[in-house]
Amino acid sequence: MTADSSAADRARRFDREHARRLRALAYRMLGSRAEAEDIVQEAWLRWAEVDEAEVLNDGAFLTRLVTNLCLDQLRSAAARRVQYVGVWLPEPMLEDEALFGWAPGPEKQAEFAQDVSIAFLLALERLSPLERAAFLLHDVFDMDYDEIGRHLDRSEASCRQLVTRARKHVKADYARRDVAKEEADRLVQAFMDAVRSADVSALTALLTEDAVMMADGGGKVSAVPKPLHGGARIAQIFIGFTQLPAGRHCRMVPAMVNGLPGCLVLDDAAGGRLVQTIALAPAQEDGRLGALYIQRNPDKLEAIERKLAG
Repeated sequence: MTADSSAADRARRFDREHARRLRALAYRMLGSRAEAEDIVQEAWLRWAEVDEAEVLNDGAFLTRLVTNLCLDQLRSAAARRVQYVGVWLPEPMLEDEALFGWAPGPEKQAEFAQDVSIAFLLALERLSPLERAAFLLHDVFDMDYDEIGRHLDRSEASCRQLVTRARKHVKADYARRDVAKEEADRLVQAFMDAVRSADVSALTALLTEDAVMMADGGGKVSAVPKPLHGGARIAQIFIGFTQLPAGRHCRMVPAMVNGLPGCLVLDDAAGGRLVQTIALAPAQEDGRLGALYIQRNPDKLEAIERKLAG
């Protein structure tokens, strides 16, 4: 076997056996598809220089490598987030993408949808990099504390403390909410009907009194600069935006966005260009919506737009 064919075979094995799971970890760590792709590409470049005969467990080695690359990225991202214009939201992920092709078995599909939800990713944002890594490796990727300790160069006891603190913070900021397909369809249809008819009262009735709306424009396009609170206020402002000239040629297409019911907003005057995604977070109990997460930053919509165009 030539050196070129050996390298090609190794690249295929990396893609087949490791890349999808590594992207899944990196996306949860960073909340960015593009950064996750870059991290996995960097991991491959470093892995290609390693003598496999000296590695006992390829998967463990690569997971540790990606985890450490993500930790470095998170530490540098903290400074960049301070300078970010407006609200920061993670890049959206559509249901049929199954998180870059990686998903758990059928018995964990409901948990999988929750673990890429925008609310969950925002809760992770409030953790320290080490807490985030330990929590994800243990609670999402099912690693034991001893293995996490090897990945993070921490003792087993230290990793237990990291996960305990992280779990406490996540629990305070985020509550799981399983949504049946029938309820998801009903909420999306009611939302789109209210918006299409510019019915402020109907949209107000669909939102809880303490609902929140967050919109990420990244300083690239217009977006509400701070979270909006209150169903009535959100309904009035949201409907007002749809009546502006820029919104008159837009149409909504139902979609599951980061495990939540929602829609894609396409601008037919611009050839059907994707202008935003909307994820609708159901409230805990009363069948209404508790949050709207709107992604308008064109940089964060690129991957979905390429998918739609292809």
